[in-house]
Amino acid sequence: MPEYGPLSYDGDPPASGAWREDHPVGDRLFLDVGDVLTESGVVIPDVRVAYETWGTLNDERSNAIYICHALTGDSHVSGAAGPGHATGGWWEGLVGPGADIDTDEWFVVCANVLGGCQGTTGPSSLAPDGRPWGSRFPVVTVPDMVEVELRVMDALGIPSWALMLGPSLGGMRVLEWMVRHPERVRGGLVLGSTAAVSADQIGTHAAQILAIESDPAFRGGDYYDAGDGEGPHVGMGIARRIAHLTYRTETELSDRFGRDVQSDEDPYAGGRFAVQSYLDHHADKLNRRFDANTYIALTRAMSLFDLGRDRGGLDAALSSIEAPLTVVGIDSDRLFPTRLQQQIVDLAPGADRLHLILSPFGHDGFLVEDEQVGVFVAHALHRVRRRSQHDA
Repeated sequence: MPEYGPLSYDGDPPASGAWREDHPVGDRLFLDVGDVLTESGVVIPDVRVAYETWGTLNDERSNAIYICHALTGDSHVSGAAGPGHATGGWWEGLVGPGADIDTDEWFVVCANVLGGCQGTTGPSSLAPDGRPWGSRFPVVTVPDMVEVELRVMDALGIPSWALMLGPSLGGMRVLEWMVRHPERVRGGLVLGSTAAVSADQIGTHAAQILAIESDPAFRGGDYYDAGDGEGPHVGMGIARRIAHLTYRTETELSDRFGRDVQSDEDPYAGGRFAVQSYLDHHADKLNRRFDANTYIALTRAMSLFDLGRDRGGLDAALSSIEAPLTVVGIDSDRLFPTRLQQQIVDLAPGADRLHLILSPFGHDGFLVEDEQVGVFVAHALHRVRRRSQHDA
């Protein structure tokens, strides 16, 4: 299978309204993985995947670790900001020489998911007719994403992952891998995730999608040719504000902002509270680096996720996971509360117990609490090594 890259892009990705995935981006590597038949019954032809690697694959090809990114993440787990990368690595302290995932020992891979906007085929990519997919991009699911990741794995010649790990949407893919391809995963780590998305999460997702689709600049999803960077920035910003409130906690926002006003602004005269400015900032950041159609596609994929679908229910699906599985919750997570991780522990034979990140930052704790995440990564790797020694 051919490999493409590195390609370069001079400057940050444009805002979502002008975003065109076919622009060459960064120093990522690229793979063409062929046509993909989605669960929705639509073939996406000539799928291209953007991925990055760290470390060296050993002669036995046994030291590979795969990291599954979350909703607005991408393949850039570790490394500086620069051409093609608006920000530094999203798990910067976790991967590298001497880090918790030590690249002197491990070969680490992360790919942008199907439907993404950071180099992998998605709604902003060009369809066979030379126009962006836009509204024509099909519904994609977590199993569709796993199928593409499997093709990347095969193209790299990796027989099994020593460990797969991921937070949130990434954790859903880890579980899907461990049930769908148990022979290819020797150990898993799921962080702040669930085996089936709940009604509360579906409702929050629906509100975010509606915010984007209600923006007149969305144009039914076909906004790429609007020009001058036009696009559903208002709707996307509202969606991000809704999401960000689920990522943090009431306690943290209260302690951090209280009822403080923003600088010299007066809320009684139309000005903002400090917390409003904070949400505005995060909305603007996402608009500058992420495509609205991708946000919809991946959010919808999360709502659709149910590991027990067509498998006889969650009990049956999770009971098939016998490889070492480390399940981590965040004690203050109000998006994926710890009862959902406890359910995985209760039903998966390979899980040892529920591990907890103690954090005031809610769901975002997986990004903030580097030291605690590192402890659980070490635990997961220890379990994989112990299992390997037992099987030897």
